[in-house]
This record gives sequence, C-alpha cells and structure tokens, in this order.
Amino acid sequence: MSVFDSFSLQGRVALVTGASSGLGRHFAATLAAAGAFVWVAARRAERLAALVDELQQQGRAAAALGLDVTDEASVRAAFARMAEQASLPDVVVNNAGTSAFKPALQQTAADWDAVVQTNLRGAWLVATEAARHLTAASRPGNIVNVASILAVRVAGGVAPYCASKAGLAHLTQALALEWARYGIRVNAIAPGYIATDLNREFLQSEAGEKMRLRIPQRRFGAPRDLDGPLLLLASDAGRFMTGALIAADGGHLLSTV
Repeated sequence: MSVFDSFSLQGRVALVTGASSGLGRHFAATLAAAGAFVWVAARRAERLAALVDELQQQGRAAAALGLDVTDEASVRAAFARMAEQASLPDVVVNNAGTSAFKPALQQTAADWDAVVQTNLRGAWLVATEAARHLTAASRPGNIVNVASILAVRVAGGVAPYCASKAGLAHLTQALALEWARYGIRVNAIAPGYIATDLNREFLQSEAGEKMRLRIPQRRFGAPRDLDGPLLLLASDAGRFMTGALIAADGGHLLSTV
C-alpha cells in the first residue's frame, strides 16, 4: 500500500453527527469522496435528505439518520438501526455542536446546559455507544472529535463553549488511553476560525477583521482546510495516532494577542 492509498476510506462506514449544515455537511462530503459509506446524522431531516440526494447524484454512498446527540435513547436507537442494516460505522466524527454568545454574567444555567450537553455530553454518548458496538463485534475503529482552538485558549462571551471544548479535548485523551487495547483510536481536530454560513456575517464585520489580523496567516480558514487533518485521523494514514489534538488554525494558537 502506498502512502496515498493509506488515506483511502474505501470499504469503510462513517457516521457524521451535526451533518445537516456547516462543517458537518462538508465532512460528510469529504469522507464520501474518500470512498466511505456515510451515515449523515442530525435532527433536521429535510436538510439530511437533500444532502444524501446530492451525494448520491455524485455517485457517493450515503444515508440519513435522525439523531439528537443530547438524548441517550436517540443515540442508542441510531446505533441499533445501523447495526440492523449491518452498517456499523468504524469511523465516527463527533461534529455536533452549539454555542451561546453572552458575557459570563448573563449566561444562564439553561445556556450552560444546552452547550455542554451537546458539545461534551453528546460526544461522550456517541463515542461510548460506538465503542460498545465495535468491541462487541471485535472490530477496530476511529473516533474523531471536533474540538476547537478554544479548548486550548479562551475568548470572551463563550465561557460554556470554552469549557465544553476543553473537556472534549481531555475526554479524547482519556478514551484513547482506555480503548487503544481494543484497536479503537480517538483523536480530535481543533479548528481555528473557519468561515461557514453560520459565522460569515460576523467574520466580515469590523470585529471579524480585527480578529483576522491576529491570525499569523492573516486569513480565516475554509472548510477544505480541515480535509487533511480529518482524512489523516479517519484513515489508516494515522494508524499510529491516538489521543492527538491537531490544530488547524492558520497559526492562531501562536498568537499572544
């Protein structure tokens, strides 16, 4: 096998949570293009159906899966459905996430719960359910958690988000340590500021421009800038990597301002 072949996901099954929009949608397309059959999962069924139709028109293999990562019963039901179809994912991308932008003194317990339950508890529920199925089937697997550079540094107005992503980074290492014996690798990507439809208006604002100037590469990322780290961790190319946190941020973490 050449080094290029090792990045292929041909014959693999992937699950992407939060796949109805943004980075999740892009990740699903990237994994499908690499050869994987992709389960696209989220709560918004209409958007998932449109994504599956788009991928199938491109000759990719995909199916939609209703999933609320904050609901333990929903997570279990989703994996039961995949198991029933003999399509258990051996690549899991924990992408579902949310945030609440308010000063810390204005954040409510409901704000905290909404963010932490999705970003941290949800990722834990999906990862552990995947690992239960993989170990029961004596199969290896790869779990890729989507963290953030705010797992390492902080920003104002998003305290619950920072805490959840720091927790996710630490959870990544804890699960990697425990599950290496089963052949399950657990790694994380820490994106910097990536332009999507959800944040494009802010990034093009005056405040966004000030932020751009603090990034050593002097630009925001595009979703495709995460393709390399994603495929490295999801494929056999990263077979000796577990517990890693890969920053893709244009050097933002190097900046002290």
